[in-house]
Amino acid sequence: MSTAVWPPISPEQLAKEVDASQARELEWLLTELRETLQSLKEGLEKCAALLAPSENGSTLVLSSLRSESLKGLITRIGTRIVKGNIKLRLSSLPPPRGSPCYELAISSAPQAPTLVIEQLTSVRTFINACLDVIDVTTWTGDAKNANFIAGQFQLLFDNIQEAKNALKGYSDIRRPWWEDAIDEQIFDPPLPRNVSFHLSVFDAALHLELRTLEIHNAAEESHSGFSIRNTLAVALGGIRPPAHDEADRTFTYRGQEVRVKEKIIVESQDPSLISAMSKLNALEHHVALSRKALSIVMDKDE
Repeated sequence: MSTAVWPPISPEQLAKEVDASQARELEWLLTELRETLQSLKEGLEKCAALLAPSENGSTLVLSSLRSESLKGLITRIGTRIVKGNIKLRLSSLPPPRGSPCYELAISSAPQAPTLVIEQLTSVRTFINACLDVIDVTTWTGDAKNANFIAGQFQLLFDNIQEAKNALKGYSDIRRPWWEDAIDEQIFDPPLPRNVSFHLSVFDAALHLELRTLEIHNAAEESHSGFSIRNTLAVALGGIRPPAHDEADRTFTYRGQEVRVKEKIIVESQDPSLISAMSKLNALEHHVALSRKALSIVMDKDE
């Protein structure tokens, strides 16, 4: 089956008609994309609201699986942790005399440093950048310039992807714990020097890694990887130090070579972060469709 123009016209006239048709289609699409930008703006504002400080914040439970090693609550307001009380039962962190567990509490003192989750700060920054792109496109840009609009949608796509990556928090985004030592004065009493507290975001959930540390002395190392002290203790019937994936590694933490004695990782699902991730996924898909439609009409490869 073939298509023909009737009455027949010259190839030159046909080419002109095709160009005119494409121009009309592009003009129509650019008009539609103005409405698309407003829809995207509404979605981004909802994402921003989910990450903005609220009166009560989000109170989240922290609990280790199948053990009483770590139990507690933390309260997130925007990008900050403003309240928190965590109870630890670890053999390498003896509790104060008369207490059944070791407690870590976020200080409420006005002069205390703030515990900020940098990934959430990045997410808000990228979302605000998207809103700025939309405002520039709407109010100061040339809405009839297809190349300009294509460039603006590329910026939107890139910033939304960066916001999503910050919420996903994979290893290339999150700083490793040994490079991200927290200020001890955030806690009251201050965090012990032999404890690493590392709070981040992973798959839109709050991800806490807590470690007890000991100074590494290479002279004491045995061929088995245990210190002579630990090896003798095990041989005399003592309890073997708990195994974990960092047991045989050394790290430079606060300027010292350390080893990890005990390690606990817990996650707490945050409904607001999950909702923000879902909305960003939808917005990314919407922007991708708009970019594809524009590239097709402009007869350009993405």
